[in-house]
Amino acid sequence: MLNKIVAQTKQAVVLMKRITPLEMIISKLTTGSFAFSAAIAEQDWALIAECKLSSPAKGTLCKDYTVPELAAIFANNGAAALSVHTNAAFCGCLDDILRVKSAVNLPMLCKEFIIDEYQLYAARAAGADAVLLIAAILSDAELSNLSHIAASLGMDCLVEVHTLSELTRVNQAGAKLVGINNRDLQTFTTNIEQTFRLLPYCEPGCLIISESGIKNGGDALKLKNAGVKGILVGEGLVTAPDMPTKTCELALCGSQQEGRGQDA
Repeated sequence: MLNKIVAQTKQAVVLMKRITPLEMIISKLTTGSFAFSAAIAEQDWALIAECKLSSPAKGTLCKDYTVPELAAIFANNGAAALSVHTNAAFCGCLDDILRVKSAVNLPMLCKEFIIDEYQLYAARAAGADAVLLIAAILSDAELSNLSHIAASLGMDCLVEVHTLSELTRVNQAGAKLVGINNRDLQTFTTNIEQTFRLLPYCEPGCLIISESGIKNGGDALKLKNAGVKGILVGEGLVTAPDMPTKTCELALCGSQQEGRGQDA
């Protein structure tokens, strides 16, 4: 599935370049301020809430809200930052970043399968504060080049790993914001134990985000106590019967609070 999505993404990038040349995008850019990592670093615990309507594995996940409406719920209930899927396989597009930017004031990650520097410029032009770089689909040279370009644009890179070998490569590349994805790319099953297994091999001072498979405040608290800085959660939020309350639960690691979450 991953290989199929990457192949489709390459075709999409070729088309995007024809429609909007890179020079046109660059002429409209403003440099970012690394707001994404700053928002995570300044808090003891950070929930990155993902505005996710669909997935290729499970189909439609959320029918009752638009992406901006999801963003507003998350922003109103404790999320430190947002993740917005822009890949067509997840029913996303770059315009979703623009729409969310007009609805809420939180730093935003462009959740995309980045394989070309063009995508970095397009993400920044849309208003993204950070991009996802997936070690599994990038060579060391590509990872280094894309990281440097993103930094020159004032964007953070959340560098995602699934295995110890990928983490070793990312450590050598000097990544400061690392996402440990708990999803097995062969079976697509999730288990947060993967974060606990890889955590001892992370570089000191690196901001570690656990991704996928976090179901409740108890999971969040275990990760926090182990030294994880935050979590990225999509499906667990958008499929929750009470989304505002679930957002609060994960944002506060299940801590007791007065009242319930507030809807947008």
